Amino acid sequence: MGKTRMEAFSDGVIAILITIMVLELKVPAGHDWPALHAVIPTLALYLLSFVLVGIYWNNHHHMLHAATRINGKILWANLHLLFWLSLVPFATTWMGDTGSAALPTAMYGVVLLCCALAFTLLQTLIIADEGPTSKLATAVQRDFKGKISIVFYLVAIPTAFVNHWIADACFVCVALLWLAPDPRIERVIAR
Repeated sequence: MGKTRMEAFSDGVIAILITIMVLELKVPAGHDWPALHAVIPTLALYLLSFVLVGIYWNNHHHMLHAATRINGKILWANLHLLFWLSLVPFATTWMGDTGSAALPTAMYGVVLLCCALAFTLLQTLIIADEGPTSKLATAVQRDFKGKISIVFYLVAIPTAFVNHWIADACFVCVALLWLAPDPRIERVIAR
């Protein structure tokens, strides 16, 4: 099966998710610096979520570029990933509206963890379909960044009930880990 429809659909869904997140932003209540200062935490959380969704879009693009074909299992795994990504705007808004209260922060972590697990499943199914010597398998190898991201999320979720700043720092660490473009797939494809 060709992969172009899945890629186009995924790009459209991710674009809509980013649009939903920006539409959830509320304008400052006033016209002065204190009014702007009041929304800075919400803007920072939006930026974090935008970057994380952007990282998924970027890595999804690279992953599909390395793949030569897809099958029904891969289509369902892709929908599974898109489902969890579709909850990022909800989790972002809830966490932002509550000032990073414990439960919304933990739920933000759960959504991000499920996104990471869904991405890993999709990647695993593509590699299983194409074989251990495929471009994607060669590029990701043991996928240290993917595994350490899951560990950060697993730490952040219970930590949110103790200190939301530490949980928030875990989320930022994952974003920073992936923010630098990952050249593994590009190097393998270029060979």
